[in-house]
Amino acid sequence: MKRRKYRKPRLTLAALLIAFIVLIIGCQYFPPEKAHVPSYPLLRERFDPDFQKAFETALKNEFQGEYKQAVENKKAAFVVVDITDMENPKVAGVNPDAMLYAASLPKIAILLGAFVQIELGEMTLNDETRTALTRMIRNSSNKDATAILNRVGFENLAEILQSEKYLLYDQQHNGGLWVGRDYSGGPVWKRDPLHNISHGATAMQVARFYYLAATGRLVSEQYFSDFAEIMSNPGIQHKFVKGIKKANPTAEVYRKSGTWKEFHADSGVIVDKKNGYRYIIVALVEHPAGNDGLARFAAVVDATIDSMNEASK
Repeated sequence: MKRRKYRKPRLTLAALLIAFIVLIIGCQYFPPEKAHVPSYPLLRERFDPDFQKAFETALKNEFQGEYKQAVENKKAAFVVVDITDMENPKVAGVNPDAMLYAASLPKIAILLGAFVQIELGEMTLNDETRTALTRMIRNSSNKDATAILNRVGFENLAEILQSEKYLLYDQQHNGGLWVGRDYSGGPVWKRDPLHNISHGATAMQVARFYYLAATGRLVSEQYFSDFAEIMSNPGIQHKFVKGIKKANPTAEVYRKSGTWKEFHADSGVIVDKKNGYRYIIVALVEHPAGNDGLARFAAVVDATIDSMNEASK
């Protein structure tokens, strides 16, 4: 007698349908655990009264009214954001939406434009491009900034900055980051629509740039480490870097500054792993003593953040 070969039983359509119904019913009683989806608030809705009071008191004690007139004339703007808890940032500031000439600081907008193009496949992050981006940020290279800007395109960059995804230039909030001229001294493409500034910024929009970056919404996860590396290890040791290195030598500094005549700007993220806090710091000032003033400002802010985080433990 021939032995029949074993054949796996076939599932009929009815059996498959029954199995599917059982699975659906089972899932209703045993739902899978939901992963935590972070929720990030709007920074301009996160001004903290206690932080604001501590911030203003610290500045008053340090500067004794040195920048009073500049603040009143909106020629000085400051925003600080404690992002130790990314989902619960604390904001303090003075003239956060005042738009000032920011010199080289808006090169961070060109950096964003480059990464948008890279993610779209319109640019390649090869060694040459990476080196140019690094020099543009760390050493504030005008030559590299102009070259990268020409690759991104003025109009394209303006569209990126004003897009719903970023809104880093927002006419509803008095402007923001703007690049309307290259850094070679060439002709102006377009000055910003509200203030007629070629290279401009508001402290709040610069702070938003860093908050979007820190929360993974500025560049994709694939390129975040490249972005962070370019922003790290500042090559120019003045303003915020000078103040932070003196007040908190072990802190990590990711920053971009700008200087032209009496216009002084600085910005960045400070990370203190030792004491467990991190914050965004932005200052835009038109003042003859702005260079040293921003170094003092950074030291005062770091001490204030440290004190507040220590008190909350």
